[in-house]
Amino acid sequence: MELTKQQIKRQDFVDNAIFDLINELIPSGKDMGWDIEAVGVIRDAIQSQLVNRGLCTEQEFYPYIEE
Repeated sequence: MELTKQQIKRQDFVDNAIFDLINELIPSGKDMGWDIEAVGVIRDAIQSQLVNRGLCTEQEFYPYIEE
């Protein structure tokens, strides 16, 4: 099973939005550079908050293949 184009688009949207936010929050105006590990840590925290508040499911927030 593979992710659909729509699911991949959603993953890209979430990761890019988080990356942009990180860079906007750096006071010096420097660019952190792409770091998927840092993006993933923040993504997990945001997902946890949204899912725990009943605003979306894990799949809706960041689609993945269930094994």
